[in-house]
Amino acid sequence: MCAHATEPRLSLMAVGDLRDALTALQLGQAPNAIASLMAIDAESWKAIEHRLAAVGGDLRQLLERAGLSAFGPLV
Repeated sequence: MCAHATEPRLSLMAVGDLRDALTALQLGQAPNAIASLMAIDAESWKAIEHRLAAVGGDLRQLLERAGLSAFGPLV
């Protein structure tokens, strides 16, 4: 059995929601970003967290590295 078979699955809808959230953050639209993040299902969140942990980070760190925050670009 493959080791990754027990990993949580990331749904295509969640991928779109995450993309929409990141786009909204980039445009300085914090309420839209929050709404998109809240639309992500629990299993997909686990998959996102698992993948980010595999590269040594979390969503907050990713956003900071990209220069984004809930209040627009970081200065």
